[in-house]
Amino acid sequence: MNMPHNAFKAALKQPATQYGIWAGFATGYAAEIVATTGYDWMLIDGEHAPNTVPGVLAQLQAVAPYSTAPIVRAVNGDANLIKQLLDIGAQTLMIPMVETAEQAQALVRAMRYPPHGIRGVGGGLTRATRWDGVPDYLNTAHEQLCLIVQVESRIGVENVEAIGAVEGVDAVFIGPADLSIGLGHAGNPGHPEVQQRIQHAVNATLAAGKACGILAPNEEDARRYQSWGCQFIAVAIDISLLRQSAMATLARYREPLSTQAPSRTY
Repeated sequence: MNMPHNAFKAALKQPATQYGIWAGFATGYAAEIVATTGYDWMLIDGEHAPNTVPGVLAQLQAVAPYSTAPIVRAVNGDANLIKQLLDIGAQTLMIPMVETAEQAQALVRAMRYPPHGIRGVGGGLTRATRWDGVPDYLNTAHEQLCLIVQVESRIGVENVEAIGAVEGVDAVFIGPADLSIGLGHAGNPGHPEVQQRIQHAVNATLAAGKACGILAPNEEDARRYQSWGCQFIAVAIDISLLRQSAMATLARYREPLSTQAPSRTY
């Protein structure tokens, strides 16, 4: 049995932009629906969505037959959690709030077996090894694993050159919302200071030879970040799409308040 191929990691080496979607419903059924819609990648969110390790496993299994590549965002950089996520078969991890090169180095070690890291050996217990069906998994696992670190704070942007230079970091993902609030511009990622910091982070990441990604559900933002060099962009959030579509559909049938009959008073 061959090692499962990480199509997303391979795509990062190509010039084409990879368009993604946030998957926040925390169920395999919803994740499978998202996986059928043609996005290049999807983010199974364990930071802000109510996902547990078994829940992530169910979603990985649900989307496995489809071409949309799953990325799993952990709630933090805990090495034990990373071990669990890798063992259930996640091959691409996104870790939030990385602010120093030392943090990034610790994440690389958490994803690799000794002597290059600290990942524990699960062997026949793990889906990642196909229950010991993948030959030489211990020596080759790192070839198909992909580590994305999130830079989304003032300190993170200040250290982005060093973070991007860490061997074993495959990509840097910028979080405009957290960055904007950290810079004192809550809810306004379009503020000139925030935009300047984002462009600096993109340039530094590309200069380090790493791929750069970003969340940009607004089309104008997405196209601007693409022109700056972002190679993978999340252009949609499933929960937002449902809410916006539901509201727009209802609005087509509801009469404007001004045309409704006045309420009676007694």
